[in-house]
Amino acid sequence: MKVVIAHSRYRSAAPSGENAVVDEEAVLLRAAGHEVVSFERASDSIAQLPLPRRAAVPAQSIWNPAVRRSLTELLRDERPDVLHVHNTFPMLSPAVLDAARDTGVPVVATLHNYKLLCASGDFFRDGAPCHSCAGGELAPAVAHGCYRGSRVAALPVVAGLAAHRERWRTLVSAYHFVSESQHRLLAGLRLPEDRVFVSHHGVPAPPLGHLRQRRVAYAGRLDAAKGVPLLLAGWDAFRAATPASQLRLVIAGDGPLGPDVRAWAATRPEVDVLGAVSRDDARGVLASSLAAVVPSAWEEAFGLSAVEAMAAGTVPLLAAHGSFPELVTDGVDGVLFQHGSAAALAAALAGVDTDVSRHLLIGRAARDTYRARFTPQAALDRLVAIFDFAVEHPVVPTERRVTPGVQGALR
Repeated sequence: MKVVIAHSRYRSAAPSGENAVVDEEAVLLRAAGHEVVSFERASDSIAQLPLPRRAAVPAQSIWNPAVRRSLTELLRDERPDVLHVHNTFPMLSPAVLDAARDTGVPVVATLHNYKLLCASGDFFRDGAPCHSCAGGELAPAVAHGCYRGSRVAALPVVAGLAAHRERWRTLVSAYHFVSESQHRLLAGLRLPEDRVFVSHHGVPAPPLGHLRQRRVAYAGRLDAAKGVPLLLAGWDAFRAATPASQLRLVIAGDGPLGPDVRAWAATRPEVDVLGAVSRDDARGVLASSLAAVVPSAWEEAFGLSAVEAMAAGTVPLLAAHGSFPELVTDGVDGVLFQHGSAAALAAALAGVDTDVSRHLLIGRAARDTYRARFTPQAALDRLVAIFDFAVEHPVVPTERRVTPGVQGALR
């Protein structure tokens, strides 16, 4: 199969799980014998643009005619079986859908977040989950300045959502949701359910040989949506209840709350803050810890760090909302605690501290679950099955499809 991947890459200064998934899937597809062609634009390039072109980016995020022309030419030259669309904001725009329609190439759209209904993409506002726009409403996003905290910045985002809702409903042959929870929260899109697939991502197994240390780990972006304030409050509550504990906390990552986290850790000698680390190093941190804390305040659409912990045989301590309850069974291959509750997180940490042997067993069960459900090969098989469906059930009229072997010809 030949696949063209369309993706607007997130800024490298803010490491993205979506970027990692796109890259890892491309490697897996090629290793399995499929041909992969990338059509990407990077948000890093915005800073290098002349001022007039930089000012045009918000408008082009709504509709980018240059992208449509370039992708149309690529699709006619390459004649792929399928176009796999990931993130289109802000560098591609939904113009990629029209390029596929014009060349008769079926589209598979992987929805990594909530961006098609929510201006910020995470259904999260003022420190808590927010579903004001989940039914398809648009005004709340502008009223609350839900994109970059600005009503002005939110306007083009909302305009794009309004302008292209019908395109997303009619020009996609298969929709790939990454969890059932995400699928439910995006019900307001009113997509054709006979074209909807729910399939979890896979993650690579970490290298073996890591020695378990008496510590718990947090590996991720340091911001409010990821639950960092709860992590700090939960750790303080745990330490207040058990001041003599030898359990340590290691934090790998950086972000907007990085300075606050470092200042907090400076007065807590049992806490190590590593700052930004490579993805491989983060996986190593998880693999050498007894448990991984994933306290997300937003309802994670999937949660790569949770499954990366499972792959390492490390117990994931997960906030009990979003996709997490469908990833683990509480007390069997993971631990779920009441989301938003510092006391509940403290209790989960105390459980690790007082019963290490039990949590080692849970970690082994977590790795078994990973092997059964979340390996790269299992995820690849599910993805290729979605591609096959799209090829066999295209929404593009058959007379518009590109004839193999004749560049640009239509039938």
